[in-house]
Amino acid sequence: MKKMLLTIALAAGAVLTGCSQQQARKPVSRTSGSAFINESVERNRKLIAYEEAQIDSIIKSNPAIKYIASDKGYWYHYEIENKQDTITPKRGDVAFFNYEVKDLKGNVIYSEVELRPQVYYVDKQNIMMGLRSGIKLMNEGEKVTFLFPSNMGYGYHGDNNKIGTNEPLICTVTLNDIKHETEVEDR
Repeated sequence: MKKMLLTIALAAGAVLTGCSQQQARKPVSRTSGSAFINESVERNRKLIAYEEAQIDSIIKSNPAIKYIASDKGYWYHYEIENKQDTITPKRGDVAFFNYEVKDLKGNVIYSEVELRPQVYYVDKQNIMMGLRSGIKLMNEGEKVTFLFPSNMGYGYHGDNNKIGTNEPLICTVTLNDIKHETEVEDR
């Protein structure tokens, strides 16, 4: 029994001593990943240029419609403009709106009926990035058509349903009402 305990103790000591002398393994490849990042940046530049050319084509094909370029990277025009009101939705407000989603060829992806009236707690709910920004430009009663590049829509994931990967979108939004969230019943 003493022999077995002595053997176990010596083995444990050897393991503990051996561990203190081991060195960390080094990676086989020493690339920093910058080549992958550079390729990704270049791919995204080409995608953005391609999508902007498609959107520019839509804008130029309708010279009677005056599109406005946003500072966020999308374009929009007013179908119905409300020049009397100056109140736009902000954090702490609830926006009630309807919208329709089309591809750049004008094919309906989601109709207003399909999407039903929306209730959006401004900047507190997760909605498409372009809508999040665009709704904050609108006054009550306005109807605005937005041209969103894919990065302002559903990006490289799509919506896992009808909207594909890297798909630019046309969204027509009608802002029906704006209320402060204290005026709205619980979600």
